[in-house]
Amino acid sequence: MTLAGRELDVELWDVSSAAPIAAQARRLAPKLKAMADETRLHLMLLIAERPRTVRELTEATELGQTLVSHHLTALREQQLVTASPKGRSNVYSLCCDALAAPVQLLASLAALTPEGARACGASSTIDAPSPPGRGSGSPAREG
Repeated sequence: MTLAGRELDVELWDVSSAAPIAAQARRLAPKLKAMADETRLHLMLLIAERPRTVRELTEATELGQTLVSHHLTALREQQLVTASPKGRSNVYSLCCDALAAPVQLLASLAALTPEGARACGASSTIDAPSPPGRGSGSPAREG
């Protein structure tokens, strides 16, 4: 799959034999909920272009500093963005590790249909990761 001129290589989860479905849902729902807010998604898309300060985000969105900071706090709590101090400001960047699980889940669900499989370039799958404290998923295997 290609996005913004870059080839994406997303390993799909084997959702049919995944770790307990309820545990996956419980772990991923807060991240998806944080990303489902239109303002937060807008901020994430801006930050995806390049790391940005709160001031840059307020200027780009025309939202107040307090509201932008409120939304960034929710994204930080879900570890979707990170803040690095730079002078008297914080510079916000995307945290790709935290984005990987929701992306893998959504791509895996999409790949369950023939159209989705073609769009996702589905050729291999991995087991979904276990909930925290229960180890990791099994290695990649052909699907």
